[in-house]
Amino acid sequence: MGKFVITTRKNGEFQFNLKAGNGQTILASEGYTTKAACENGIESVRKNSQEDARYDRLEAKSGQVYFNLKAGNGQIIGNSEMYESVASRENGIESVKKNAPDATVDDQSA
Repeated sequence: MGKFVITTRKNGEFQFNLKAGNGQTILASEGYTTKAACENGIESVRKNSQEDARYDRLEAKSGQVYFNLKAGNGQIIGNSEMYESVASRENGIESVKKNAPDATVDDQSA
């Protein structure tokens, strides 16, 4: 089962990573100024992760591929790591869809 891990950045902002059952990070958030905003971001990922149209499938200049998950308002709420192939990226998206709805929250920001 996946989990959201909340941490604090060096600049004091909060962020979360969605980790798969194997501990690999499958989605990373932007920085949030408050923990409440970070927790709202997690809820947004839970809600939006099930809609395939919310995933932007992109390619970096290096040729590697990645994806962003967007909220209904078009704001990016999470981005993936870089993948070597389109198939790997699709597996990453499927992993987010599978793990996000029931993922526990592990708050390590304290």
